[in-house]
Amino acid sequence: MDSLVKALSSQDPKIKNVMDNLEAHEVQIRYTQIDRRNDSIIFTDFDFQVDENNYFYPASTVKFPAAVAALEKLNEIDSLSMNTRFFVEGDSVQTTFAKAISEIFAVSDNAANNRLVEFLGQDDLKERMMHRGVSPIRIAHRLSTSNADDVTTKPLIFYLNDSTTSLSKPIINSPINPLDLNRIRKGIGFIADESYQQGPFDFSLKNYYPIKAQSALLKRIIFPEVFPKEQRFNLSDNQHKYLLTAMQTLPPKLGYDPDEFYDSYVKFFIFGDNTDPMPNHIKIYNKVGYAYGTLTDCAYIKDTKNNIDFMVTATILVNSNGIFNDNNYEYDEVGIPFLAQLGRELYQMELARKR
Repeated sequence: MDSLVKALSSQDPKIKNVMDNLEAHEVQIRYTQIDRRNDSIIFTDFDFQVDENNYFYPASTVKFPAAVAALEKLNEIDSLSMNTRFFVEGDSVQTTFAKAISEIFAVSDNAANNRLVEFLGQDDLKERMMHRGVSPIRIAHRLSTSNADDVTTKPLIFYLNDSTTSLSKPIINSPINPLDLNRIRKGIGFIADESYQQGPFDFSLKNYYPIKAQSALLKRIIFPEVFPKEQRFNLSDNQHKYLLTAMQTLPPKLGYDPDEFYDSYVKFFIFGDNTDPMPNHIKIYNKVGYAYGTLTDCAYIKDTKNNIDFMVTATILVNSNGIFNDNNYEYDEVGIPFLAQLGRELYQMELARKR
């Protein structure tokens, strides 16, 4: 029996209740074992129901590619760096690229992500991912904003020093074509303009970032040396270190209120169903997404005390009434407990695994 199947055959109700009702939950999981031989790193992937043709809504997981692509683009513009201050035309908030990236990982900030999308444009973001072997992926829209589907980006105003500013030109992106995938229409009804609409909710114009692509990006960022040069992102050592730090830093460490933004606020695996502080020897480098009843986490988990590490990317749908956009989902009752317990089962197997 492979390791992932073993974890999923757990009799713990947090897993069993989902496995007994698999059709409703649209679960997809990739678990990656990591072995070291001499100087090489070897990945072994175990998949459960992973199928890029079965659509799930990626929600905030798309912020990870946005952060990586923004860093890479900064390297191509001599006058800009991670610490360049800027604001988006029409936005009152001044920020830096470093701050936006930190907010994306610590608390999954939507506005921070959208600022990076204005900087990149949807087409460039997608091209940078595809070029490095992170595919399939489609970034069609911004997150939780009135101009979400705008194909033209807003200009950015950069502060080149205290007195000089520079204005970027709007980027016109290609029109968004509907995706043709299985399960692109979900459920029996949805809320739109505050009224109930009968019939499935259509995701065909939404973002698309399946498990295979999420796992591919994570591997290239955590272990760039495993990949040929053309598949590595062009990040400086300083940028790479900053990104890795941002991915694992817990919100209270950045000054967020620990009651609202507790350690595991955006860490679903192992600790997601618990608000206690996380142990210092376990670091989770990850990006979660949750929206439309879909929970996803793409994580590299490293235990420095026991010297183990592994990766897991998983998604689950928790929408028992089949109505989308009604904010009535079983995130806390079913979804997060499932992902947390899955993380614990895999962690225990890693502790026992011979290397």
